[in-house]
Amino acid sequence: MAALPASAEGPRPVPPPPAAGDEPDRLEGKSEDRSGGSSNAESLDRLLPPVGAGRSPRKRTTSQCKSEPPLLRTSKRTIYTAGRPPWYNEHGTQSKEAFAIGLGGGSASGKTTVARMIIEALDVPWVVLLSMDSFYKVLTRQQQEQAAHNNFNFDHPDAFDFDLIISTLKKLKQGKSVKVPIYDFTTHSRKKDWKTLYGANVIIFEGIMAFADKTLLELLDMKIFVDTDSDIRLVRRLRRDISERGRDIEGVIKQYNKFVKPAFDQYIQPTMRVADIVVPRGSGNTVAIDLIVQHVHSQLEERKLRWDLAALASAHQCHPLPRTLSVLKSTPQVRGMHTIIRDRETSRDEFIFYSKRLMRLLIEHALSFLPFQDCVVQTPQGQDYSGKCYAGKQITGVSILRAGETMEPALRAVCKDVRIGTILIQTNQLTGEPELHYLRLPKDISDDHVILMDCTVSTGAAAMMAVRVLLDHDVPEDKIFLLSLLMAEMGVHSVAYAFPRVRIITTAVDKRVNDLFRIIPGIGNFGDRYFGTDAVPDGSDEEEGGSVG
Repeated sequence: MAALPASAEGPRPVPPPPAAGDEPDRLEGKSEDRSGGSSNAESLDRLLPPVGAGRSPRKRTTSQCKSEPPLLRTSKRTIYTAGRPPWYNEHGTQSKEAFAIGLGGGSASGKTTVARMIIEALDVPWVVLLSMDSFYKVLTRQQQEQAAHNNFNFDHPDAFDFDLIISTLKKLKQGKSVKVPIYDFTTHSRKKDWKTLYGANVIIFEGIMAFADKTLLELLDMKIFVDTDSDIRLVRRLRRDISERGRDIEGVIKQYNKFVKPAFDQYIQPTMRVADIVVPRGSGNTVAIDLIVQHVHSQLEERKLRWDLAALASAHQCHPLPRTLSVLKSTPQVRGMHTIIRDRETSRDEFIFYSKRLMRLLIEHALSFLPFQDCVVQTPQGQDYSGKCYAGKQITGVSILRAGETMEPALRAVCKDVRIGTILIQTNQLTGEPELHYLRLPKDISDDHVILMDCTVSTGAAAMMAVRVLLDHDVPEDKIFLLSLLMAEMGVHSVAYAFPRVRIITTAVDKRVNDLFRIIPGIGNFGDRYFGTDAVPDGSDEEEGGSVG
């Protein structure tokens, strides 16, 4: 039995492990906090004596503090806790939503620690960890004064912005990017900067009021209540607030008795009945965590999505090339440059020189598809000239690393003050699926015409994911221009079918891809030839360890 379902009388608690395993395993990470700040959770070694020493401790997982994206590093792997973009099938649509886990429990019960232990045990590379701590409401001046004197109740449901929590979790489940507020517990206010998260395989949402809203409950696929003894929770708050926040013991105890304990009895403990699983003693209960992980694994297996390259290859065979495709006219000059860069004997210097010439021609050709409007200017002779001017707000270039960045100089040469963003998409060697590993986009990109650049496109998988990233940042589909020096017909059809309003612009289209999804006759590995790095033995068109183009 993978997980213990709730009965009509409420959830069935998971029994605590034997006393020999009583010492809680700890992960360094963000601790519970309701009355002020978030800080690194630490074990109670110095405040509570360890119980039982018969078990050797597990290897610790450490988190990079304030890293972008947030990471959990182990000796064997890296877990991206900022999430990743969703899986989309060959039609460009999302198949299934992410699996959302809710973690509730009292203040300092160890919810975040349990969450990080689940993340480590799940062994999936992409997870979002969303804390309710980020969603405190903005306080009025009077409320801030109350908070400064420990007289404001941060443990009441009204202290949280549930509308923002629900909309954020909905978008994450759909795989969209979200902006999460950063709450400053020193000033009891939201900072100006917000952090960006993506959806993922698994979303873990934790907070004292995680189960306090009916709409929020409906978004959670699994609900876990972390039940920790009240004395332990109080000791944890004392240790945290005194040693890390400079508060005095009288103030901490006053706040605990006035707000924290009554709120737990009135609002938090009653939500235990809606939980699917109750975990007594928090992170020390490895039996419960193992059962939870088993259940989540079974759910992920049912929801597993594969990027089906075979489907991409066969979906559009014998179809005419789409109308959204524009191929640079194959003049003798263009044909001659293609001959040079396709020749395996061409030196690196000549390859770079003629590639740059083609890039410049390609971008000049692409700019002709931007919207223009009539305008009148005066010439130095004082005469009116009826011409054209760009009708959009701004142009932004986005390169798909690594080869796509080689097109940036050509774009800068013809577009003054163009903004540049970058995306790194790599193929998971075990699953064959494209994954987003790095993203840097200019602010307010949704208002721009975006030129998406990659030097070769074979299957279209990486290009499709890059387009999805732009759409998730609210860039209109008809404002996206996909530029590539060389494309395979398969990639053209795949992108055009999934995103029929994206303009596709290239200098040449080759007919085939081989069984390894390499463009035939192709150009070789563009990045290796351009940067002078070692070539992949099979002459791949794709980036080394990189994206399925």
